[in-house]
Amino acid sequence: MASPIPQTDPKAGYLELQADIDAAVARVLAGGWYILGKEVSAFEAEFAAWNGNAHGIGVANGTDALVLALRGLGIGAGDMVATVSHTAVATVAAIELTGATPILIDIEADSYCMDPAALEAAFAREGGRIKAVVPVHLYGHPADIDAIAALARNHGAKVLEDCSQAHGAAIGGRKVGTFGEIAAYSLYPTKNLGALGDGGVVTTDDATLAQRIRELREYGWRDRYISATAGMNSRLDELQAAILRAKLPHLDHDNGRRRAVAAHYDSALANSGLRLPAVRAGTTHVYHQYVVRAADREGLRARLREGGIATNVHYPAPVHLQPAYQGRTPVGPAGMAATEAAQGEILSLPMFPQLARADAERVTEAILAALRA
Repeated sequence: MASPIPQTDPKAGYLELQADIDAAVARVLAGGWYILGKEVSAFEAEFAAWNGNAHGIGVANGTDALVLALRGLGIGAGDMVATVSHTAVATVAAIELTGATPILIDIEADSYCMDPAALEAAFAREGGRIKAVVPVHLYGHPADIDAIAALARNHGAKVLEDCSQAHGAAIGGRKVGTFGEIAAYSLYPTKNLGALGDGGVVTTDDATLAQRIRELREYGWRDRYISATAGMNSRLDELQAAILRAKLPHLDHDNGRRRAVAAHYDSALANSGLRLPAVRAGTTHVYHQYVVRAADREGLRARLREGGIATNVHYPAPVHLQPAYQGRTPVGPAGMAATEAAQGEILSLPMFPQLARADAERVTEAILAALRA
């Protein structure tokens, strides 16, 4: 039987750069400084420069990146924050961790990202209660951030871009994470830029805001052991920063490899009857996930599983229908038609930079055979 094909494979990314990553780890272990040292400072500067931001702040994980960014913007109890329901639950959980109330907005059917028209309807209903907007650049496709940011500005709201699935995605050559006041990234191992553990980073061009985030991530300290404000403990460690520094120079190339896999899928599945990912004109998709829609998703998954091909569903239930949030989390006045229509059909195919062409071909051949059966 042919070897199994995973849906994602962070180990393959490690093995490809093993010499560089092992050297980076050894450098840190021998250096004797393991939290918020030279490696973190260097990674913060390198990542910010790569993305086109003035400042980067390394934190413990992507959820904390969102929490700290919101707190840095002054968001808290009594405030309302607009985001999407079709996202990793971390986006919504982070809003609640600040004490604010999420209001959930429908998505565009093609991009799976926040629908500006639905956001506009929410602003019209809620007036000045919405203090911030968190668009998610989902699956590696940029949200319509120009339209979203314009609406936010018109209503006096701040924009926090959730770029956790979109490292390197761009609009007109300008990377996401540079359109709003601040941006948050997860560096979880399966992300386009992934640590070998947990990690996150916040980027901004606002020096005052960056300093506020730096203080908040470490107990509100300006001077060591003296809290100028009430903060938290969310520090990116030196080992992960060194690993990320080893991987960052390869990220653009790896994103190109993801696009090559996607191009094969696009071509091979063009007449399959599946609904394939759309790419808005002028945008650069980085394919954190390659998501198709199938009327009989579970049947297709089962046939692929029989052939040793793993798939995933990102995500099986929108946040507003999950037990912890159902019935208590406000939904925008435009409703959730596009969000709910997607949930029973979306399917993430194998997608990672090291996916061999032969394996990508095996995936599409298996899909076409399953659809013919």
